[in-house]
Amino acid sequence: MAVQDITKYSFKDTFSLSTVQFDKACTINHNEQINAYAIYWIQEGKGTYNIDFEEYSFDDNVLFFLSPGQVFSVDSEKIKTAYKLTFVRDFYCIQTHDKEVACNGILFNNIYETPFVKPCEKDTAKLNFILESLVEEFQQNETAQYDMLQAYLKQFIIHAVRVKKENHVIKEDTETRLFKDFSLLVEQNFKKLHSVTDYANRLGISPKSVTKHFQKLGTKTPSEFIKNRILLEAKRQLIYTDNTVKEIAFELGFNDPAYFTRFFTKAISKSPLQFKKEH
Repeated sequence: MAVQDITKYSFKDTFSLSTVQFDKACTINHNEQINAYAIYWIQEGKGTYNIDFEEYSFDDNVLFFLSPGQVFSVDSEKIKTAYKLTFVRDFYCIQTHDKEVACNGILFNNIYETPFVKPCEKDTAKLNFILESLVEEFQQNETAQYDMLQAYLKQFIIHAVRVKKENHVIKEDTETRLFKDFSLLVEQNFKKLHSVTDYANRLGISPKSVTKHFQKLGTKTPSEFIKNRILLEAKRQLIYTDNTVKEIAFELGFNDPAYFTRFFTKAISKSPLQFKKEH
């Protein structure tokens, strides 16, 4: 993506809006680790993206949402019109606002198979209006600009949640609440707690109950969820840090680096060093 094709508006390095308009391929040929929340809206274009080592293809008018720490790369891409919104937690905390906007687990930290949201014509018009309002607000530099920008971002996220709910069967809050609580606990503790029992105890229910809730949602088993989070972090550290396999093993709560190597190799059929070399 050539720099001269991008118009960028920003607020104190905490929130930005970039617009892209051109008629050529713009391939990024390397992995990029996301260090802020990001919303991409590809209005016209197609391509194949890799998000956390999973491949997704799209064709015209899709939104997708990335959280800090995720790994994003482009396999192929030809974009005519696109927008990118980025913000840090200090500007807008999705966890704090989750009761109001219900975006955590639906848009960010996605618990569903596809990360994409596809707006219809009516929704596209609404989202475009919010983006136009954002650009106007960025340019004005008036009183209480932070509050106005945050309000528009919140509107954009709420509309995206509504679109996602219209197009996907999303379980009732009572069914997803335990999953969200479990996933949040894993996110906070996966480097030291590795068993379903550890998390079930913290949630005050039995491991069997946790497993049954996961089955209702049709998602991975709780143990697979924990294992996958550990593996994802291992992959990220192998690529983005100079830490040795031994250091990574200890940081992820493995007392025996050899056991960590076997755990990693069994899961992805490559040793940690092989994986690092190939990326």
